Amino acid sequence: MIVDRFRLASAGFQNVLRFVQPHQWTGPTPCAEWDVRALVNHMTRGNSNYVLLVEGGSAADFLRLRDADALGADPVGAYTRSVAACAAAFEQPGALDRRCDYPLGRAPGRQLLGVRTTDTLIHTWDLARALDADETLDPTLVAWASDNLAEIYGGLTGTSRFFGPPVEAPESGTSRQDRLLRRMGRRPEA
Repeated sequence: MIVDRFRLASAGFQNVLRFVQPHQWTGPTPCAEWDVRALVNHMTRGNSNYVLLVEGGSAADFLRLRDADALGADPVGAYTRSVAACAAAFEQPGALDRRCDYPLGRAPGRQLLGVRTTDTLIHTWDLARALDADETLDPTLVAWASDNLAEIYGGLTGTSRFFGPPVEAPESGTSRQDRLLRRMGRRPEA
């Protein structure tokens, strides 16, 4: 079930998040516009914004709140609470089938949670890279995302905002994770 995948991806992000040391919050990430704190805020605020959408909020509200601080003085706790709230919202009866006013187009909750899960998976790698931590992603999530990217982002406009242009892969010797990361505009070999 998609909510279980979201929880699994979120647990992976949280496991890496626990490694952040006080001096690392202002360190760079593979997402050029974000330091570590901004990346974690993006994930935490994003979870809250997806709750807003599935509960009937508007795309305008989503965009207005997008960069608001969601971390406060307890980033790990804030992220953990946002995951629980997001999972609970999508577990409500009818939530996965509800059409939501997403900034990139109206979409059912099921698709939005797929986008959220994929975003979480890829940003787990971004955070691990920023912290020089283990970058290994859950292989079942990598396989799911790799096999379903067209469906996950299907019908949404401006999806290039989710990732950079694909990075050409070497002829051979690349893992499925590396191929997915390259499709999402990351450079795992760098």
